[in-house]
Amino acid sequence: MTDTRTPMSDPLLSLRDVRVTFRTADGLITPVDGVSFDIARGETLALVGESGCGKSLTALTILRLIDAPGRIEPGSRILFDGRDVLTLGDKELRGIRGKQAAMIFQEPMTALNPVYSAGEQIAEVVRTHADGSRSAAWDRAVAMLGAVGIPSPEIRAKQFPHQLSGGMRQRVMIAMALVMNPSLLIADEPTTALDVTIQAQLLDLLREAQQARGASMLLITHDLGVVAESAQRVAVMYAGQIVEEAPVTTLFAAPQHPYTQGLMAAMPRAGTRRQRLTTIPGTVPPPGAWPTGCRFADRCAYAWSRCTTEAPPLHQLGDGRSSRCHLVTEPERRVAQIAGAMA
Repeated sequence: MTDTRTPMSDPLLSLRDVRVTFRTADGLITPVDGVSFDIARGETLALVGESGCGKSLTALTILRLIDAPGRIEPGSRILFDGRDVLTLGDKELRGIRGKQAAMIFQEPMTALNPVYSAGEQIAEVVRTHADGSRSAAWDRAVAMLGAVGIPSPEIRAKQFPHQLSGGMRQRVMIAMALVMNPSLLIADEPTTALDVTIQAQLLDLLREAQQARGASMLLITHDLGVVAESAQRVAVMYAGQIVEEAPVTTLFAAPQHPYTQGLMAAMPRAGTRRQRLTTIPGTVPPPGAWPTGCRFADRCAYAWSRCTTEAPPLHQLGDGRSSRCHLVTEPERRVAQIAGAMA
């Protein structure tokens, strides 16, 4: 599929028609299927969607962290600061990972090495990418722990991941990501399983660190409340594809894709009393069972025969907006459906 979007002027990161396949016992599946987006310098793009949509796999693809039997398909392009990541040798790639682009993983207890202390793991990043002594790297690691709000960093640096709380482990991950002042941060559900107070603190920390460094960020989340506070633009992902993209304020004011509308309707609203939250019926289909037409059709209130037989393209709507929905060309069906529901 050829991408028809207007390219952003000098983006830090640009994905074009990225496809990831896995060979399984049931055949070839494509959990990331033609994903394209740009991230400007200093910008935060939020990638949102339900679990199983392909968000985390897209993030891993950017740093070429896809292991066999996964494969990034020919024709995919990932341009980072003008260089195609998919053409780089191992040495060049190691020079990017952790130094120019860093990832904050969803679950620090599995991402951190249990047999090394927090300080040792941060210091190892420094030693990998910068000249200097081991003691200088250690001092920089301790200072970074203090910078991300860990009290008594000299003591905590000597502790192992299992000796730290969930919030502290996530701060260690953030410290590892920030210690080399990367130009791109990839944050994959960085506040999962933490209480709301710690979540707010960590998101504030990420925003402040990003702004201080002028870094770009890809923020992966299913929480639209986090998106509203943290991002300038949003890409909505469903069943391996981007189905809508827009500036944050525009998306919240007038979401175009029925899936985005469903996500918005499911958000709790402050100051309102509901016995039940609105839900989207059904579940995200697995990659091996994607329908022929629109992948959201069997969950969509607006679906008609065209939706089950013809896959919609990603329509460009202008002003940085796009929607992968046939309603773009037949908007009267949306109006008719709403009128019928109100009758």
